[in-house]
Amino acid sequence: MKPAALIESPAPAPLLENATAKSRAPELSWRLTSTLHDLFDLTKARVSLLVLLTTLVGFVLSARQVGSGLASWPLLITLLGTWLVASSAAVMNQLIEKDHDARMVRTRSRPLPAGRLAPYEALVLAIVLVLAGLGLLSTVQLAAAAVAAVTFLSYVFVYTPLKRITHLSTVVGAIPGALPPLIGWVAAGGSLSGPAWTLFGIIFFWQLPHFLAIAWLYREDYARGGFPMLTVVDPSGGATARQVVSNSLALLLVSLFPALTGQTGVTYFWVALVLGVLFLACAVWLALARTRLAARVLLVGSIVYLPLLLIAMVLEPSWRGLF
Repeated sequence: MKPAALIESPAPAPLLENATAKSRAPELSWRLTSTLHDLFDLTKARVSLLVLLTTLVGFVLSARQVGSGLASWPLLITLLGTWLVASSAAVMNQLIEKDHDARMVRTRSRPLPAGRLAPYEALVLAIVLVLAGLGLLSTVQLAAAAVAAVTFLSYVFVYTPLKRITHLSTVVGAIPGALPPLIGWVAAGGSLSGPAWTLFGIIFFWQLPHFLAIAWLYREDYARGGFPMLTVVDPSGGATARQVVSNSLALLLVSLFPALTGQTGVTYFWVALVLGVLFLACAVWLALARTRLAARVLLVGSIVYLPLLLIAMVLEPSWRGLF
C-alpha cells in the first residue's frame, strides 16, 4: 500500500482550469486568424489598397493646385473614410453574388459561399462600414462624402446587378472604380475641374484592359458562374482584342494630358509616354496572340503601370530639370 502522501489524487481545480485554458489557446488563436483572414477576403483588402493609392494621389494633387498644403489629419481621415466605404462596397458585392461565387473555382472558397459567415453578418458589417466611412468623410468635406456615396451606390446597385446581365457592366463598373481620386480631390478643397477629370480618365481607361485581362484568364470560370463577360460572349476574342487595344491607346493619350496642358513638366511626359507605349505593346500582344500568357503579362503590366504613373505624377515637381 502506498503511503498516504503518495496516493494519487485529482488535480486541484485551478490546475485543471489552467490546463484547459492552455489547450484552448491554439484553437482560439486559429479561430481569430481564420476570422481575420475571412474579413480580409470579404473586404477585398488588396483592391482597397489601390483605392487608397488613387485617393491619396487625388488629395495630394488637389492640395498642390489650391495651395492649401498637405494637412496630415484631413488626409488620414479621408483615407480611412474612403477605405471603410470601399470595404463596405466589397462586402455588399460579395453578399449579392454569393450564389454565383459558389459556382466559380476562383471564388467558391470566399467566406459567404463557403458558409463561414452568415449573410446577415455580412449585411450588418457593410452597413456599419459605409455609415462610419461617410461620417468620417463628411467631417473633412461634405463633397467628399457625396462623391463616396455616389461611388458606393453605383458600384453596389448598378454595376453589381449588371454583371449578371451584360458584358457592358465592365464599362459601367469603371465609373465608380475611377471615382476614388475625386474623393481625395474634393477632400483637399479642390473643385472638380479639368485636372480632376483627367485623373478620373486615367483610372477609367486603365481599368478596362486590366479587367479584360482578368476576364480572359478566368473566362471558363465566369461562364460557370453565370457572368456574361465580354471574354465569355466573344469566344473568338476579336471584340476583346479591339477593346483592350483601343482602351490602352486611349489611356496613353489621356495620361499625356497633364503634361500637354501644363499641369506637369517634361519629365512626367517622358515617363507617361514610355509607360504608355509599353502598356500598349502588352495589349497588342494579347490582341494578336490571344493566349493566357499574353493575358497574364498584360495583367502584371497593368499592376506595375498604374503605381509608377501616379508616383511620377506626384513627384514630378521635384524632378523638373532632370530632362
